[in-house]
Amino acid sequence: MKIQILGTGCAKCQQLTENAKAAAAGLGLDYEVEKVTDIVRIIEFGVMATPALAVDGKVKLAGKVASPAALAALAIAAATPGLLSYMTVDRFHLDANHF
Repeated sequence: MKIQILGTGCAKCQQLTENAKAAAAGLGLDYEVEKVTDIVRIIEFGVMATPALAVDGKVKLAGKVASPAALAALAIAAATPGLLSYMTVDRFHLDANHF
């Protein structure tokens, strides 16, 4: 799994990176992290608000720093489509079918 953190490298981008690593490690996932800081590449993802997180090239979250628990829930929802149609985690409303 390739986790891509999209942003300029600000404190929020760094926090999202750490939270994503913690979530992936906590779930025992095999992952690599790529930091995408080039504005042109970020725009090519369709992202207009950073920080953002993409998994295998698909944007999952933008404009927020999600907690490790919320990111783990995203990973679980993505791995089990149809299991959850809608959930609320850590103050974020996440549509599992979007992932």
